[in-house]
Amino acid sequence: MLYQQIASNKRKTLVVIALYMALFIAVGIGIGYYALRSVVAGVIIALVAGGLYSMMMIANATNVVMQLNHAKEITDKNQAPMIWNIVTDMAMIAKVPMPRIFIIEDESPNAFATGSSPENAAVAVTTGLLERLNREELEGVIAHEFGHIRNYDVRLQTIAIALGAVIAMLVQFGSRMMFWGGGSRDRDDDDNGGGANAIFMVIGLIAMILGPFMSTILQLALSRNREYLADASAVEFTRNPYGLISALQKISEAPPMTEADKKSAALYISNPFGEEGDSLFSTHPSTANRIKRLEKM
Repeated sequence: MLYQQIASNKRKTLVVIALYMALFIAVGIGIGYYALRSVVAGVIIALVAGGLYSMMMIANATNVVMQLNHAKEITDKNQAPMIWNIVTDMAMIAKVPMPRIFIIEDESPNAFATGSSPENAAVAVTTGLLERLNREELEGVIAHEFGHIRNYDVRLQTIAIALGAVIAMLVQFGSRMMFWGGGSRDRDDDDNGGGANAIFMVIGLIAMILGPFMSTILQLALSRNREYLADASAVEFTRNPYGLISALQKISEAPPMTEADKKSAALYISNPFGEEGDSLFSTHPSTANRIKRLEKM
C-alpha cells in the first residue's frame, strides 16, 4: 500500500508539472502576440525570465523563506534538545544530511521544510509544536518533513512558487504593453497565415486572462499531492502511522498561526491559516482524508 501510494502521487505530480509548463508557454504566447508582435519572442522572454528567476529563488530559498516566516536558527543542541535529537535521528534514518533547524515563535503547532536540495535543506517548527506534541507525535511531523526533503519536494515547491510569480509578472507586463499600444494589429509575423494567428490569439487571450488564476490552481494541486506523498514517507521512516495521525489531529484543532507568510502556506505540514476542505483552492488535503490514508498503512 505504501509504495503504491508513493508511485501514484509521483505520477499525478508529473501531470501537474506538465500542465504548469504548458500554461507558462501559453502566457509567453500571449505576451508575444498581444505586446511584442512576435510569438517566438514572447515565448523566449517567458522561458528566460522564468529560468533566471527560478534559479535565483532556488539559490536563496532557505534564507528567504525563513526570513518571511520570522524563523530563528538554533545552532546548538542545548537550545532545543528534543527537536535537535529527533532531527539528528531522522537524518540518519532518511539517509540525508543533517538540515539546519529553525524555530518560529508562534503558539499554533506547525512545521515546514525548505531548501533547494537535501544538502542545504532546513526544517522549521513552531514553539507551539514543541509545547503541544509529545515525542512520538514530533517524530511523525519531522519524518513528514524529511519526506519532503528526501523526495526533493522542497525544490519542486520553490520552483512552482517562482514560476507562479513570473507568470503574474509577465501578465502584468503584457497588460501594460497592450494598454500603451504595444500590441498593434500590423504584426511582423502575420506571414504565418490567418489560421495560425487565430490560434495564437485565442491561446494568448485565455492565458493573459486566466494565467495567474490557473497558476494558483496548479500550485495548490501540486502541494496537495506532495502532502500525501510526504505522509507516506513519514510512515516509511517511523514504521508508525499513529504518531503522525495524532499530530495532525492536534494541529487541525489549534488556532491559526500569526507569524506565517501567505506565500509559504503550501510549505507547512498543515494550512497555517486554518483547516480547509478538499477543493481546487485548498493548499492541503483535508486532515480527515490524510488520516484515512494513514490508517490504511
